[in-house]
Amino acid sequence: MSNNEFTENLSKYANPKKYDETYKSYTADLEFIEAHLTERTHSIIELACGTGRLAIPLAKQGHLVYGVDIDAGMLKYAQNKADTEGVNIHLSVQDCTQLNLPIKTNFIYMTGNSFQHFLTNESQDALFTSVKRHLNPKGEFIFDTRNPILYELSNVDMSEELIESNGETTKVISKEKYNHLTQILECTSTYISSNNEYKDSIKLRYTYPLELKRLLQQHGFELVNLYGSWKKEKFDANSISMVVHAQLK
Repeated sequence: MSNNEFTENLSKYANPKKYDETYKSYTADLEFIEAHLTERTHSIIELACGTGRLAIPLAKQGHLVYGVDIDAGMLKYAQNKADTEGVNIHLSVQDCTQLNLPIKTNFIYMTGNSFQHFLTNESQDALFTSVKRHLNPKGEFIFDTRNPILYELSNVDMSEELIESNGETTKVISKEKYNHLTQILECTSTYISSNNEYKDSIKLRYTYPLELKRLLQQHGFELVNLYGSWKKEKFDANSISMVVHAQLK
């Protein structure tokens, strides 16, 4: 797979086991999706499925889950977890802007703020075009993205913390800087221990609510609901998240 804006933005996912351990106890998005899916006779698609945190429990409940992710290491970890638990899921390494799956579905979802990996207008457009190709008429697309709160993004944020693991102390120096022209936040972390030092980074695009609504309309979707969290809190200016429930017109 050729390099693109996604493959150059994956260093935060270099350790799938650590990533899985960090997020395994988070269930709000899974509970939202579980409550939404009452019918178990059709295949569903998860975009940017990572280590299978949602795909595996949903498959256990009888859903036919097709999971895609651009990071082969994350998918390998997900497959090993699924095999260990005796769960059948269909996983493939794919770019979500160029989906090529053998099915059409009534339901596609993407969690973990993965929408912020689509850094340009072109890749956002390509994502929606790709999703549309795999949805049946009136099919639904649910995803989340962080709400851009300007006073939080306006300053360069620097922080330091000490992490203890296996008897070793690691200093983590983090820096976050937002580019108002590109709407991209660049987060860089430096890890310093007694015998090692390394960095990882991630770029995250922030999309504004009216931008998002126009994007949906432009691609033939209607906005069914916009929530402020996976707990279905009302969306307002101070909401941390935008949880988008869209449906093809």
